[in-house]
Amino acid sequence: MSTAARYYVRALSFFFAFGACASGFSVVTLLLPGSPLDVLWRVNPDGHAALRKAGALGVVLMAVVCAVCVATSRGLWLRLRWAHRLAVAMLALNLAADLANGFVRGDYRTLVGLPIAGAMIAWLLTADVRAVFRSPGADRGVT
Repeated sequence: MSTAARYYVRALSFFFAFGACASGFSVVTLLLPGSPLDVLWRVNPDGHAALRKAGALGVVLMAVVCAVCVATSRGLWLRLRWAHRLAVAMLALNLAADLANGFVRGDYRTLVGLPIAGAMIAWLLTADVRAVFRSPGADRGVT
């Protein structure tokens, strides 16, 4: 198990923490429309419009994304095996969503996420990174 892999896993934990903050922010702005925070939606006005159109479902969706990102971030920080699997699943889901947005909606800007998510998934699946994660019960002395 390499020391570098452990540091990179910690960095990935921060990546998911950022995702939790961003999705949590979106929940707050969807619940409080017209607040000064709406100015930050200038980065993604189409996403804001789609989430507002979805109404309560959009708020629930972003709240679920926020909760999963929080859990993934914490689990990665503690190097728990389930968090490794959840991180791969979340990145794969993001990759699929970018692909769908690129080709179904015609928003080709989202395709920039494909090589990034693909590289992160490939890295997470290397033996060196998988070795960083503890088996269930490792914290109780069970291997």
